[in-house]
Parts: sequence; structure tokens; C-alpha cells
Amino acid sequence: MSRTTSLPLAGRGIVITRPAAQAQRLAELVREAGGNPILFPAIEILDAADQKPLDDVIARLDEFDIAIFISPSAVAKAMTLITTRRALPTHIKCVTIGSGSLKALERFGVREVISPKGRYDSEALLALPLFHNAAGKRVMVFRGDGGREFLGDELTRRGAHIEYVTCYRRGKPRTDPAPLLAAWSRNEIAALVFTSSEGLRNFHEIIGVPGQLRLRETPVFVPHPRIAAAARGLGLTKVIESGSGDEALVAALVQHFGAA
Repeated sequence: MSRTTSLPLAGRGIVITRPAAQAQRLAELVREAGGNPILFPAIEILDAADQKPLDDVIARLDEFDIAIFISPSAVAKAMTLITTRRALPTHIKCVTIGSGSLKALERFGVREVISPKGRYDSEALLALPLFHNAAGKRVMVFRGDGGREFLGDELTRRGAHIEYVTCYRRGKPRTDPAPLLAAWSRNEIAALVFTSSEGLRNFHEIIGVPGQLRLRETPVFVPHPRIAAAARGLGLTKVIESGSGDEALVAALVQHFGAA
């Protein structure tokens, strides 16, 4: 038996629905486990409809004590503009959620990044020692359109001064689902990975009724309880919740199919 065929995901097609620019690391890990990563982005990342608020924030970055970057896309959009116009003020503490965002900041040369370990959401971020005494702190939150208000509301309750700026907006790609549906009909899709509720909902709409029927019977892997709840709300019956991060998602895939 060759090494490839003995790997835990050998011969299994794993659909990855992340934006294309953020899918490569997860695809690489799936491939290393013997699987066939199938990239089918269910979200596209677009520039903010109005760029002026972000421009204004960049001009007055010195006013802030803390900068929170909500996602890799927020890092990419904000830091690309910041680094072309000025240096990031040295006194600002940079905070982010998740290994993807952390690595994205490191690629822009930001070395001292504060990030929660083990769980990647606003609740984990708020548990960081930095925010135990937030009174009087000026905090800028770089995010996409339509983000949750929970983080800002809680920091405001703790006495911080919060501003949000929209760095990007999310769109639903105009993707032809026919090739994916054909692969599904040939039993070439073993599982799907969703890393956002919005991507899940977009995917559900894109594939139409024939795909939705198959989706209900195909294992889907998600990194967070909110996404799992959204999946079950759409009628999906095989929802597997992993830990946070790419490695945890692939470990859950390996465990599931290794036991099959």
C-alpha cells in the first residue's frame, strides 16, 4: 500500500468554502492528510462601499491605544492602506482573533500581537488581561460590514471609548454550481468545511434545491457553535463541530473518516 492511499483522507474530496485568498493553508493541510481539497468560495471580499472613513482613521491612528483586527480580511484591507501611507504608531497595542489574522499581521511586520489562545471569538478576546481594566482606553475596531456589536458594547460597558471602521464588505460570488453538483453526483465529495455562517448561507443559496438535498446528507465541519447552529437551522443533519483553527478542522476530518 502506498503512503498516499494509507493517509486518513485518501480519496476523499473536501469542499472548502472560504474566500479564495484565505483557503490555501487549509487546503494544504487537507492535501497532506491525503484528501482532495475542492475550493468553492462562498464569500468574496470587496472594498468598502465608502473608503473615506478608513482613510480618516488612518490619518488619526495616534489617537488610539488599541487596534482590534476582527479577521484576516480586516488585516489585509486596513494594513495595506496603513503601510502605504504611514508607520503604525509604536504605542498602539494590536489585538486580533484567530491564527489566520495573527499570521496576516505578522506578514505586515507586526510582531507583538495580542490574541486569545484556544478559542477564537469576541468572548475569548474580552477575557484577555488587556481588557480587564479598559476604562479610558481608546479602541479602534477594524472589521467588515455588518459585524456583531457585542464586542464594542461590552468594552463600552467597561469604560472604553470604541470606534468601528468598515474595511471591506462581503459579497456572494456568482459561481456556477454545476461542476460541484456533478462531482457530488459521482460521489467525489465526502465533506464540506464552513468557517462562517454567512458563507454557509451563501453556499446554501448558490447550490439550489438539488444541492441542498445532498448537503443535508453530507458531513459538514465547522469551528464554532454559532455556525453549527446555523447549519442545523438549514436542516443539515451531519454537523461536526471542531475546535478553532485549520489544524483543528483537519484533525476533526481525520478523526471522523478514520473511524468510518
